[in-house]
Amino acid sequence: MIDINLIEKIYKEDRRSIARAISIIESDNSSASEYLKDIHKHVGNAYRIGITGPPGAGKSTITNQLTKHFRKQNKKVGIIAVDPTSPFTGGALLGDRVRMNDIGMDNGVFIRSMATRGSLGGLSKKAIDAADILDAAGFDIIIFETVGVGQSELDIAQATDTTIVVLVPESGDSVQAMKAGLMEIADFFILNKSDRPGSQQAYTALQTILMIKDHDENSWLPNIIKTVASENKGIEEIANEIDRHKSFMKDKNLFHQKRERQSKIRIKEIVEHKLKDELWGETGENSLNSSLQKVVLGNLSPYQIAEEIIQEFKNRI
Repeated sequence: MIDINLIEKIYKEDRRSIARAISIIESDNSSASEYLKDIHKHVGNAYRIGITGPPGAGKSTITNQLTKHFRKQNKKVGIIAVDPTSPFTGGALLGDRVRMNDIGMDNGVFIRSMATRGSLGGLSKKAIDAADILDAAGFDIIIFETVGVGQSELDIAQATDTTIVVLVPESGDSVQAMKAGLMEIADFFILNKSDRPGSQQAYTALQTILMIKDHDENSWLPNIIKTVASENKGIEEIANEIDRHKSFMKDKNLFHQKRERQSKIRIKEIVEHKLKDELWGETGENSLNSSLQKVVLGNLSPYQIAEEIIQEFKNRI
């Protein structure tokens, strides 16, 4: 059962209600999907930006400065800082949130730290649901700041309109950046801390790789923005590049296509999650446990057991 009063308060930008709704979603409460279904008619207006990259690249500082820039334009900003899951509590480590204290006091900014919950792409599925709450609450910009763990970062590209990859001169050679899967998802790059030695070499190496990639006059070619975020240098250029990318997608009729593609992926993931929960309910778990000994003794193949469990599941629905 959903609380209609809570939903109405979300639409009125009540911060406590927004926080409570996100907590309901995080806890995987049985009513979470009902809330998300109810608010969906108000979702889709916010522009979603993803900021990712290796640890220590200055993602939080860039998020902080970029938020201040948007606030000067009177845009309301929601920030979802996706942290590594704590090995002790399963919750988010709040380091990024601490670093963003100065914007956290602004009523036009809402910051939420969330745990990755083991997501290899560095973006919790719950973070995307939380963004829907912020979207429905009337935030103009939603920024995902994700952990850069060297794994595939496809998750963030599938959740945002513009994906930014932050690198520094010390991030390692360009080949290492490609291995991290970051080259494929970036709509543009930020070379932060560009006042450090090796900055020009890193810029040139990155530019060389980008030029090698196949592109034509109708395709988007990622740019490289040099910044020193701690000194607020290059932040306006980042905001301009976001606008340029947004305009490009809308001019080429790619914006709607991208969101449609993202919706398809998300729906598939929701279906798979729900089916998995149904499959591994009490009956499925009991079937598995009762058959394990036969597999260990070599009487039955794991494939046979799997097929039997699937057949039992089909018979139940």
